[in-house]
Amino acid sequence: NGTKENKVFLHPLQHSSLFFPVILVNLTGYLIGAVNLKSSNQNPVVREFESVELSCIITDSQTNDPRIEWKKIKDDQTTYVFFDNKIQGHLAGRAELLGKTSLKILNVTRSDTASYRCEVVARNDQKEIDEIVIDLTVQVKPVIPVCRVPKAVPVGKSATLHCQENEGYPRPHYRWYRNDIPLPTDSKANPRFRNSSFVLNSETGTLVFNAVHKEDTGQYYCIATNEAGFAKCEEQEMEVYDLNIGGIIGGVLVVLAVLVLITLGICCAYRRGYFINNKQNGESYKNPGKPDGVNYIRTDDEGDFRHKSSFVI
Repeated sequence: NGTKENKVFLHPLQHSSLFFPVILVNLTGYLIGAVNLKSSNQNPVVREFESVELSCIITDSQTNDPRIEWKKIKDDQTTYVFFDNKIQGHLAGRAELLGKTSLKILNVTRSDTASYRCEVVARNDQKEIDEIVIDLTVQVKPVIPVCRVPKAVPVGKSATLHCQENEGYPRPHYRWYRNDIPLPTDSKANPRFRNSSFVLNSETGTLVFNAVHKEDTGQYYCIATNEAGFAKCEEQEMEVYDLNIGGIIGGVLVVLAVLVLITLGICCAYRRGYFINNKQNGESYKNPGKPDGVNYIRTDDEGDFRHKSSFVI
């Protein structure tokens, strides 16, 4: 009838004496005589160890004492949170019902990140059941990242610095610092670092030098940051040194000279017979052992052994 009132009226069918009821819809789009729910925030975000309210509000209902249930949905598994007028499961002792239907979680943890479904059953309403889903996100501050920095790198060689953190949620972004100065993601994009050649991946935390320069020497550290906070690793020094080509060549020459001297010494020793066994008549021999009480001597004429006179006597 063009007014804002909610009315039920009978509409006559054309060419018929039958009538049927028509239910009007109010301006909010809800059916009259049906339980309806809404939320002030269907996507709450909270930091770990804080409190959060999961808003579930009954806007229309003819039932004074509806049945309220909360369920947690995570990894395709559904568990009760509020059932039979009490808190259930892992939230027992750190959650409570606010008003008739809203749920407050105290000291939230990262495991509380999930979807929560508020279900209301109103027996006296024409539409007895309604539900609403709240998606809760718990942000976790990063812990101290693990940083790996090479201690010494020769000029012109490549080098990679690593920074990794696995606790923060959402996943943190990384930034490297040298001597407390933040490094850009690409050295070519900043004239201040024109003497360097590095690329920083802020998502993986890797800092890659294609060819290090003397100016790249310094104290390096990394900071991991997300919406919940940040964490920093300890400073580590990377030294870039010059290769001493002259020293390397000199060292090689010294080694070669030593090898030559050793070879000449061995040759001279062979020539002087230090490595040749004593020989008799072209055959090598060994002095025979001496049994107890017997002495032997060998003469050039005999070619064999004979007893000494002391033994004969």
